[in-house]
Amino acid sequence: MERDDDRPWSRTAPSQHWDYIVIGSGMGGMTTAAILAKLGKRVLVLERHYVPGGFTHSFKRKRWHWDVGVHAIGEVTEKALLGRILGDLTGGRLKWASLGAEYEHFHYPDGFDISFPDNRRQYKENLYEAFPDEREAIDRYFSEVRHAVSAMWGYYASRVLPEGLATALSPLTLRASSRYTDRTLRSVLDEITTNPRLKTVLAGQWGYYGSPPSQGSFAIHASVVHHFLHGAYYPVGGAGNIARTMLRTVADAGGWTRIRAEVDHILIEDGAAVGVRMKDGEEIRADRVVSAANALVTVSQLVPPEARPSEWAAAVNSMPPSPAHVCLYMGFEGDITKAGAGAANQWFWETWDTELTAWDFTASDALPPLLYTSYPSLKDPSHDPGPSMLHTGEIVTFVPYESFAKWRGSAWMKRGPEYEALKADLKARMLKLFFKHRPGLEPMLRHAELSTPLTTEHFANPAAGAIYGVVSTPDRYRNPWLRPRTPIRNLFLSGCDVGSAGVMGAFAGGLLSAVAAEPTAALRYLRPLAMPSRR
Repeated sequence: MERDDDRPWSRTAPSQHWDYIVIGSGMGGMTTAAILAKLGKRVLVLERHYVPGGFTHSFKRKRWHWDVGVHAIGEVTEKALLGRILGDLTGGRLKWASLGAEYEHFHYPDGFDISFPDNRRQYKENLYEAFPDEREAIDRYFSEVRHAVSAMWGYYASRVLPEGLATALSPLTLRASSRYTDRTLRSVLDEITTNPRLKTVLAGQWGYYGSPPSQGSFAIHASVVHHFLHGAYYPVGGAGNIARTMLRTVADAGGWTRIRAEVDHILIEDGAAVGVRMKDGEEIRADRVVSAANALVTVSQLVPPEARPSEWAAAVNSMPPSPAHVCLYMGFEGDITKAGAGAANQWFWETWDTELTAWDFTASDALPPLLYTSYPSLKDPSHDPGPSMLHTGEIVTFVPYESFAKWRGSAWMKRGPEYEALKADLKARMLKLFFKHRPGLEPMLRHAELSTPLTTEHFANPAAGAIYGVVSTPDRYRNPWLRPRTPIRNLFLSGCDVGSAGVMGAFAGGLLSAVAAEPTAALRYLRPLAMPSRR
């Protein structure tokens, strides 16, 4: 890990004309910036938070460190294309640790448990054992997943092409992909099996993109399943090392990252993006601008109203945001492995009804329908628990943003006693349910604090505190303007809204953005990585 004074970011940057300005240092923005840096471009990354990385950043309280959005990442080894690209963009400095032969455990009511392993063969065997009469349905499910993932390559290729070429290509590519993008996960499962429990288990990972089976596109679900077919990994040294290594690549090419640098709006002159104006009035100029902010935020906040093409703005604004969430960050003292904690993620479902998307906590005794738990300190082989055996845990569940909207616009840490009372109540209820499943951890708990959708909004600025950008419904894939190219010359979008949900979905969006901005040079850079035998 680099020393603090070697961090490739600061509050200031050289005053100069840049090749590119990238707004936002989440995974999408960092990926676009790093690829452009590999192409010899001088890139200025602007981050409103005091720590770069977006949902990949880490923070500390007292004696504990947590990651805010990295729980499990697939396809990071040399065997995977995304892994080879990520390895090159980080200069080989970012190392990964496997979560183990089983990376995920699902716990359902009445004692039904099932684990997801790090290979397709064992995954199918686990399902065969749990549902011995459903072998044909299970085989068909994996066949549908394989075909959906294959078809999506053409879909994303059409999204990076100029509009004219994309229109010509679309009939050839979208016919195959629309078979999967236009159908919900529920509709596909209903065709495969009538077994309700098998449907629930096969749909179990919808939490990684936030749209329940009746709403989520099968294409996004298939992408998530494929993403983890060879296991899940965690960055050695913590998620903060992702930003350290990727932004070092940007700096090494003559670029830089500014923190505490909030953009007021994008400068548009004669129909083209020419730079940005900061909140303090400073203007920074560049040949091109990439917005890695949420697409809804870009359209509604960053592009001046008079410069917004109406069709584009209407199309983007028609997409609702993905669900909001609360996260409980826990600090433990003791050997938490003896109480059921492990490197693998644990999903605790209180119902077999996976259509229950968000926790309706209006009733005083209502508990979350789902707890997603992760123990970062057990995933990181470099973590030293010390003599006090310090460990960390996180619990995530979805909540309705509307329940927090009354405090929108209030200052962080100064939202008032009613808000703090709500947080305390939700924390207590989450811990009550958590300790029902893991009672041995209760005496080891030393610290617990809750983040809400307003916390997410304050630091990352997504619309309505959305954790995954816009929803992953069939309408998302039909939307012609969720693509890197915008109708404003020299303005591009990056991140999960032009890629897919999650950290590596944002990585894919960052990759697509770089290809759209510099197609010839980017494809020349990517070709040897796509065909490693030619490297």
